[in-house]
Amino acid sequence: MEPNADSGLMRNTLILAKFELRKLLFNPRGMIALVAFSLVWLLLLLYPIRSASSFLLNPDFRQLIAGVFGEESISQLFQWQVAEMAILWISALYIFPLFSIFVSADQFASDRQRGTFRFLTLRTGRDSLFLGRYIGHMLIQSLLLLFTILATVLLAMSRDATLLLPALTSGVIVFINMVIILAPFTALMAILSLYANSARQATIYAILLWAVSAIVLAIINNYIPSIAGLLHWTLPGAQLSLMINTQGMGSFVYAPIPVIQTLVLLFLGRTYMKRSSL
Repeated sequence: MEPNADSGLMRNTLILAKFELRKLLFNPRGMIALVAFSLVWLLLLLYPIRSASSFLLNPDFRQLIAGVFGEESISQLFQWQVAEMAILWISALYIFPLFSIFVSADQFASDRQRGTFRFLTLRTGRDSLFLGRYIGHMLIQSLLLLFTILATVLLAMSRDATLLLPALTSGVIVFINMVIILAPFTALMAILSLYANSARQATIYAILLWAVSAIVLAIINNYIPSIAGLLHWTLPGAQLSLMINTQGMGSFVYAPIPVIQTLVLLFLGRTYMKRSSL
């Protein structure tokens, strides 16, 4: 590509990404979704996270858990300086990827249903459109994740004001980790929404994909366990169960897995979009 073409691609991509973010912040439907998300996490913070964090501070509870699951399996969970962040970490590892499937399901599905792809591609290239929508949905999820982490920091400070710095430090680590984790989920939903005619259909495709993959991997594992183990890592979220017992910089040891998955899925999505009629 020529330099002007590269700059045009980047400019159009950023414009589309900012437009997706503005739809959340200034569109009535986006505001309703933002308020609903905030209320759900507020309830989680005030009850499960706040209550569970008090258990982590109890030595008797730690001894009980260690006796049931083994000291090695939960050792890192009790190493967190801020108990509220430890519970948020466990909750976010499973809730946010599930949330990502629903939030990212309409990256292109509505355009297919309305037949507006031709209109959009007359004003920007397919690469800009694909990457712009993807980055926009990542920005939306990053913003919601940031709100959740800041709320958890405030919750920890309400218990002990001296926890501000360790809570912020842990919050930064959780934020970066979660953005990396959500990247392949969003990329996969971009591909599925290119194929689906509605957001609901894209979500159903995602559920079917994980269900069928689990069944196929279970069958392969009975006959060729070594291959099944390798195939397991191709699915987004394959590392989540292993990340529960991590904390601090050690949690980044699994970061290459979702990064590679994201790059592969973005390449496949871009290729499908460029070659399909849509």
